[in-house]
Amino acid sequence: MKKVSALCAAALALTLIMAPAAYAADAAPSPACYPTSVTRSEDGTEIRKVYDLSPEEDPAGIARSDFEQEGFRYTLVDLLKQEAPEHEERFHTETVSIPSKNKDMESVLALLPAEREFVTEDGLTGTLVLRLDTVQVEVAGYGSSTREVSATRSYPNLASQDTANIPKTIQDGGRTLTLQNINWQTDNTASMDGYAVGDRYTAVATYTGSATNSYVKGYTVTADYSGSVSRIALNKTRYVAIFEGTPLKPIAPEPDPSGQTSGPASFNWPLLLVPLGVIAVAGAGVGGALFLKRRKENEEDAE
Repeated sequence: MKKVSALCAAALALTLIMAPAAYAADAAPSPACYPTSVTRSEDGTEIRKVYDLSPEEDPAGIARSDFEQEGFRYTLVDLLKQEAPEHEERFHTETVSIPSKNKDMESVLALLPAEREFVTEDGLTGTLVLRLDTVQVEVAGYGSSTREVSATRSYPNLASQDTANIPKTIQDGGRTLTLQNINWQTDNTASMDGYAVGDRYTAVATYTGSATNSYVKGYTVTADYSGSVSRIALNKTRYVAIFEGTPLKPIAPEPDPSGQTSGPASFNWPLLLVPLGVIAVAGAGVGGALFLKRRKENEEDAE
């Protein structure tokens, strides 16, 4: 009986040791690979990811899982292996945008060289030529400035220095100015026989206000450069992962008798089957040991 107990304990220990090891072996991921370019069809039903891998990179690191993007769920339908061409070339157009202080064409063209070197997102290089018919100049924005303006008005032949006779606002150049200061001047008047009969006054009024001017802060120049770009492959293998997209449709949750909603649950069955398989093997070993022990006891009883 002690021997059977020892066998059972050994089998259980073996199960506990092998199950995590088996799980760890399955869960060890390969180093992730990153695409050199990604293209999406106009209708969104297909995405192609291009991987250019060196001999040291493992294609097992290419992502194959489903993913969601812009209202579609994408599933891998094919993974193509291609030998990267020794020389790859294609026609390419690059749009540039630069700021400018002026909008006249002479100043704009001074900012745009006739040829420029470009490198595409997927690593192709080439010298592209400016297309003059694509040059456009647009206002980048407006600014404003405010300055103070003033004007003077004279009001002569006043009987007294009474400010009630002076207008409090005036119109000047389409702007409303407000009375700011008054300078009084005395006008002496005399009768015909040389005796003064009274003083008259002239009011010199100063009015002030503000004027706001708007101005163009600058311009934005856009233009296209076009030409051939190319590259030489360096001992790499190309993989093209093709994902097929289906529109996402919301799934209504099924009603639960308790009043709560529930959806379909997912369970990782392979993760459960690994330790169960190990347990089954260990159980078979224990069962065999028990069977042999029982058989030996029966033979001893028969003798």
